[in-house]
Amino acid sequence: MELKELGNTGEMVPEIGLGTWKYSGGVEPLRRGLELGAFLIDTAEIYGSEEVVGQAVQGKGDQVFIATKVSGSHLRYDQVMRAAEASLRRLGRDRIDLYQIHWPNSRVPIRETMRAMETLVDSGQVRYVGVSNFTASELQQAQAAMPNYPIVSNQVLYNLKQREIEEELLPYCQEQHITVMAYTPLDDGSLATRPRLLGDRGTKALAEVAAQVDKTLAQVALNWCTSRPYVIAIPKSNHVDRTVENCGASGWRLSSEQVRLLDEAFGR
Repeated sequence: MELKELGNTGEMVPEIGLGTWKYSGGVEPLRRGLELGAFLIDTAEIYGSEEVVGQAVQGKGDQVFIATKVSGSHLRYDQVMRAAEASLRRLGRDRIDLYQIHWPNSRVPIRETMRAMETLVDSGQVRYVGVSNFTASELQQAQAAMPNYPIVSNQVLYNLKQREIEEELLPYCQEQHITVMAYTPLDDGSLATRPRLLGDRGTKALAEVAAQVDKTLAQVALNWCTSRPYVIAIPKSNHVDRTVENCGASGWRLSSEQVRLLDEAFGR
């Protein structure tokens, strides 16, 4: 498994992590992913998966990097503090490696939320702070509201078919050394198991590149994501075999010509 730096922190994380949105696979797919080097597991208080993540990583200690999120409905200072404590209980840990704001909430002053995040880092309950579903301007506001610690990541929708972040957000994150965590990197499976939904041009290009590198469609789609600087992917799988396949997207790299072919075939 190839590693990438988280933001500008010096912390190295796998370029393929384990997502748990709509997760129902139990502990085995997560444990298999850990064995294969995908030691970053992403969850959230609203996912209902924090407890199974805690079970899967029991006894692993610092060998696992746990990322979770506070709901965008819980962004008042006291709400953030209570949500973090509840997540820690469900995870069975005394520290969250990456605590993220799940989505922005214009009804709550961002300074109030980020003050809570700073308090959590100061107390040692949180190591790093991230956000999710933030635009470039919202990210700038959050950065300005938390002067003592950097925002190290922004978790957003990104895949071959959904590339809106390339216009403004991705360049901004790369310029600021903020890791983009790509969720739904296989577009709910259409880039892996349902290629007929991609359209003739995309299907042909993805299949052509997969044949060239002797990899599956999913592995090529994930490798395309991680070919971007400061981008890691967090696919979700409920099955061990799919987890193994997803982890096989790392350890090799598409050529610049193959990336260009996919870029053009799935052009916005």
